[in-house]
Amino acid sequence: MTHVERLVRGHGVTEDWPTWTPSPVLDRLTELGITAPWSHQVAAADVARSGNNVIIATGTASGKSLAFLLPCAEAVAAGGTVLYLSPAKALAADQRRSLDDLGIPGLRAATYDGDTPAQERAWVRANANYVLTNPDMLHHAVLPRHASWAGFLRRLRYVVIDEAHRYRGVFGSHVAQIVRRLRRVCARYRSAPVFVLASATTGTPEESAAKLTGLEVRAITEDTSPRPALSFALVEPELTDQVGENGAPVRRTATAEAADILTDLVSAGVRTLAFVRSRQGAESVAMSARRALGEVSAGDPWSRGPSGAAWSPGVAPPDERGGSDTGVGGLAERVAAYRSGYLADERRELEAALRSGDLLGLATTNALELGVDITGLDAVLITGWPGTRASLWQQAGRAGRRGDDAVAVFIARDDPLDTYLVHNPDAIFGRPVEATVLDPDNPYVLGPHLCAAASEVPLTGEDLALFGSEAEEVLAGMVERGLLRRRPRGWFWTRRDRASDLADIRGGGGLPVQIVDSESGQLLGTVDEAAAHGTVHTGAVYLHQGTTYLVDELDLDEGVALVHASEPGYGTWARDTTEIEVRGVEREREWAPSATVHFGEVEVTRQVVGYLKRDVRTGAVLGEQPLDLPARTLNSRAVWWTISADAAERLRKEDVDLPGAAHAAEHAAIGLLPLFATCDRWDIGGVSTALHADTGRLTIFVYDGHEGGAGFAERGYAAARDWLVATREAVATCECGQGCPSCIQSPKCGNGNDPLSKPGALRLLDTLLDRNLDRN
Repeated sequence: MTHVERLVRGHGVTEDWPTWTPSPVLDRLTELGITAPWSHQVAAADVARSGNNVIIATGTASGKSLAFLLPCAEAVAAGGTVLYLSPAKALAADQRRSLDDLGIPGLRAATYDGDTPAQERAWVRANANYVLTNPDMLHHAVLPRHASWAGFLRRLRYVVIDEAHRYRGVFGSHVAQIVRRLRRVCARYRSAPVFVLASATTGTPEESAAKLTGLEVRAITEDTSPRPALSFALVEPELTDQVGENGAPVRRTATAEAADILTDLVSAGVRTLAFVRSRQGAESVAMSARRALGEVSAGDPWSRGPSGAAWSPGVAPPDERGGSDTGVGGLAERVAAYRSGYLADERRELEAALRSGDLLGLATTNALELGVDITGLDAVLITGWPGTRASLWQQAGRAGRRGDDAVAVFIARDDPLDTYLVHNPDAIFGRPVEATVLDPDNPYVLGPHLCAAASEVPLTGEDLALFGSEAEEVLAGMVERGLLRRRPRGWFWTRRDRASDLADIRGGGGLPVQIVDSESGQLLGTVDEAAAHGTVHTGAVYLHQGTTYLVDELDLDEGVALVHASEPGYGTWARDTTEIEVRGVEREREWAPSATVHFGEVEVTRQVVGYLKRDVRTGAVLGEQPLDLPARTLNSRAVWWTISADAAERLRKEDVDLPGAAHAAEHAAIGLLPLFATCDRWDIGGVSTALHADTGRLTIFVYDGHEGGAGFAERGYAAARDWLVATREAVATCECGQGCPSCIQSPKCGNGNDPLSKPGALRLLDTLLDRNLDRN
């Protein structure tokens, strides 16, 4: 442990119930033991009821749901309707369950998502007055068929946007345009709903909410709910005796550390949620913990309760800690993995088992970061930086939801950002959370939604202000492409197919690829088409619920990856090539006579060309296999640095390996950008070259990994100097000699982290920052 932060218990501040609270709601809440609301709940409810849009930006488990329930329940009692939007089906299902438990007379809640059977959908449209859905269904199913929802939309009083901080980047930009389309369709039915947004604590919530809705929004940010005491530990896994690429020391993996800590906590009867960055990582943590717990159970060093379930001596049995031992065998069976890509029934079963206490440990992707009501958790493990401080606190806040003191552990991965954070705790605990970044005017986002809007109701000139200042220019482009036709009464959709299919709102880059067991024919899960190139290519190793599969064939035309169960003893890592072309410079500034920073449009061409096989025990490379997959082209935005030819020549005379220096500096900069922009390193990419064809100079690019850009590179440009100063510090203070994953090696490098030069990167960064290496 490099640091432990102690957060003291906070006591809540209550107020009287609003006088307008419906009596049935007040009676049910009182029966459930909720005798008085927190002050921020009343403040938000009053703002919404007064007809003003509001965002509640407070901590995890602060009761945001009750704040928007009060005005929504009153609206339903008066004959109105409510539309609830969440970024994940699990959260909507959880909210539906809470509403059912409340049993408010006259409130007919129903989920409307991809799991809703066809025969139920007509009932929901005709009868439900509180519909819980997600942006995907609103985009594909509700707005295109708005006539079927006419009665519901005509009476629509409130639109609740839950977990609003998750609507960032390109996804957030898409949702912003979906919201504008919703407002336009509502106006057709003469309704103007109030928007109520619920968010984790975030920077500039009014600004973010205004961008998302296109409306003025008031913010409630003071959290008056009680908070449990939290001990928050930072952990850096230790170095091993192994030596990796370039002779760099190998640090124990964060997933191995997480599996060990999860094993210890579950053995002690501590209900624990372990967040892991990747699907494969979640599977690996759960599998390792189950294996270790199976060995523990076999040795039987624990005392046992009446049901036969094990617990640690001196620790309260799980059934006394709020869980249930009914039907549960050994501890190994009380640990599982949870991630997107599972089938709906699997996810619901796991959520129920965690709530009941049948599961003591769950390794999950950020799919459970959302406010799903899972009470009774004692500890949270966060395996690798989750991308933002907002996500970090959201994940940590899952522990202590019964009011008991809680533990959170951040386990650093071996990369520049995580290493920097565990040695600079003030970067976590001493700073406010980030602002949410989204750009609704992104033409690659706006264009498809203008087409969708025109297919719903033909667009008129009066509509353009709703969609932003770029709408008229983008519309002209849609007309030129033959997607829209302009007539005297406006713009019309010209095709027979669905306009909503033009917008890939989750940024997956195509329809999902189905992963099918070729021996049984069973559908195991899905993966986005863009990710399929690197994860389920022919020959890839794929993990699902602890079982290892080999991919027999990836058929992109059919959207299917055929796999079979196997234990190959190795893992696979895709290798790719990337080329970048400058399409236009929007901004630039000169830092020094020899260094310039730029921001503008780029075209990126990537192609997965092969994959490495690595021994699962040692990490040693066992071989490389070529692949023949199509190239993918991305039009995006980037920030890039150049140094003059004279500066490059000076460095060359100092024996600086320029390609290795630029490549190492690129990796380190990508690793540190999430400190300065609301992004994850997997949201961005980079290219470096000692001589780029478009700039004629040594150039380092960092680009948004989403079509049209996502705002991350632009944030990087704005904070360029602070960003590079932190990058240099992370490289300089790393304890390795020639470079390692903690400073300059990247887990996503398509070139196998070759060439890299740590001394060269330091010298190059000093040149960019106009520093003298001897002085700094």
